[in-house]
Amino acid sequence: MLKQKHNLFVTLFALLDVGAIAAASFGSWALRVHRFNHSWPAQWEQYFKGSLVLYAVPIVLFNLIVFKLYKPRRDRALVGELGQIIKVAFVSSMLIIVSLWALGSSQLNPVGPPQQQYPGWRLATDPLRFQLAMFTVLLPVLMGGQRVAMRLALRFMRKRGWNMRHVAIVGVGRLGQITARTLSRNSWTGLRVEYFISHHEQTMRDRCLNLPVHGGVRELEKILEHNRVDAVYLAIPSAMSAQLPMMLKRLERYAVDVRIVPDVHPRYLPQNMVVSELEGMPILSYRESPMAGLGGVFKRMLDIVGALMGILVFSPLMLLIACLIRFSSPGPVLFKQQRVSLGGDIFWIWKFRTMRALQDEQAASQAAWTTRDDPRITRIGAFLRRMSLDELPQLFNVLRGDMALVGPRPERPELIDRFREDWRGYMLRQQVKAGMTGWAQVNGLRGDSSLRKRLQYDLFYIRNWSIWFDVRILMMTIVRGFVHPNAM
Repeated sequence: MLKQKHNLFVTLFALLDVGAIAAASFGSWALRVHRFNHSWPAQWEQYFKGSLVLYAVPIVLFNLIVFKLYKPRRDRALVGELGQIIKVAFVSSMLIIVSLWALGSSQLNPVGPPQQQYPGWRLATDPLRFQLAMFTVLLPVLMGGQRVAMRLALRFMRKRGWNMRHVAIVGVGRLGQITARTLSRNSWTGLRVEYFISHHEQTMRDRCLNLPVHGGVRELEKILEHNRVDAVYLAIPSAMSAQLPMMLKRLERYAVDVRIVPDVHPRYLPQNMVVSELEGMPILSYRESPMAGLGGVFKRMLDIVGALMGILVFSPLMLLIACLIRFSSPGPVLFKQQRVSLGGDIFWIWKFRTMRALQDEQAASQAAWTTRDDPRITRIGAFLRRMSLDELPQLFNVLRGDMALVGPRPERPELIDRFREDWRGYMLRQQVKAGMTGWAQVNGLRGDSSLRKRLQYDLFYIRNWSIWFDVRILMMTIVRGFVHPNAM
C-alpha cells in the first residue's frame, strides 16, 4: 500500500514537472518570437519544433531522475531541492544543444541569408542562445514554484494527520530522545514516532517521552511484527556501536526504511559526508576538502578572473601608494611574511609596508597580532591599514595560487602552532585556501576581535561552501566597503 502511494505521488510530481517543462519551453520560445519580431508559424507542428519541447521534456525528466529528485526523502530541505533543480536546468540546456547538434537540427545551424543584427550582447542577439537562456531561467522558476506549492500542500496535509509515515526508534537514551524530539518539531516531514525500542537487551521501562517502550532489542523481531511501522531509526549510543551490523542484519527481514543517527556532535560532522564503494568495500568520507573536484576548478577560475580584474582596476591606486610609501619613510615598498594556507603549506604573503622597515623584521618574528596604537606604524601605514589598502598586493598572491579571493584569513606558522592546541577544530581552516576576504571579515570579525567567533564563522563557511557563497561574500565586501573599525 505504501509503495502504491509513493508511486502515485511520483506520477503526480512527474506530470506536474512535464507541465512546468512544457510551460518553460513554450514561454522561452514566445519570448524569442517577441524579442526578434518573428511571426507565429501557420502549421501546428512548428509549435513543437520551435519550442524545443520534444527535446526538453525527456532530457529534463532524465536529469531529474539522475539528480534523485524523485526519491522519497521527507527529510530533504527545500533549499537543497531548489539547488538541485537549478543544476538540472543548466545541465538540461547543455544537453539540448548537444542533441540539436547530434541530430543536425537546422535551428542550431540555420541555412539562408544572414539574420538581422540586433543591438545588445551576443546572448541577446542570437535567437537560439536567447531562447535557451530564457529556458534556463524559466525552468527552475516554474518547477521550483511548483515544488514549493506541493511542499506547502503536503505540509498542510501532514499537520492534520494525513500522508503520515510511522517511525520506531531503537534507543531510549539521550540520542534516541533527541531524535524523537527533532522529528516531532519538524512535523512537515510527516514522520510520526509511534514507539521506542530500548537499546538494551531487556528493559523494565515502559514509557519514554510519553511514548510506549515495547521492549528491548532482544525482542526486535517480535515487536516489529506486532507493531508495523514504515521506518526504523537506529539511535544507539556509540559505546554499543558494535551491535549495529547484527541489528542491520536482523532488520533485513522487514520491508522498512532504516536510518542510522550517529552519536556524534554536529560540530564534528563532515562538511559533505559521502558514501563510496571500492570493489564492494563501503567507504565513508568523513572529512575532505569541499573544494575538491569541479567546485575547486570553478573557484580557481573565479580567483583568476577576479584577481586580474582587481589588478587592472587598482593598478593606478597601487602605483600611487607605492610612491607614497617610498618617499614617506626609508625601506622597501612591499613587506612579505610567511603565512599558512591550504593543507598547511607555507607561502610568502605580500602587503604594502605600513611599519618602519627595521622593526618590520622584528615584528615578523613575534607570535602576536599588531595592536591598534602600535608606535611602529607609520602615518601612511595607519591610513592604509584603516582602509585595508595595504592588502591590495595580495591580488598577486591570488593570481599565483597561494591564496583565494575568499577564504579564512591566513595566519603565521607560529600562531597556528599555538592555536591548534588551544582551539579544537582550528586546523579545519587549512582544508581550504586562505583568502583576502571571508565570511568572518564581512561580518565584522577582523583584527582585534574574538578568535572563537572568527573560528565559528570560518568553519561555517567551510561546511557550507559553494561558488555562489563566494560570490555573495565578494558582493558583501564591495557593498560594505573596505573600511572597518577593527582593521589595524
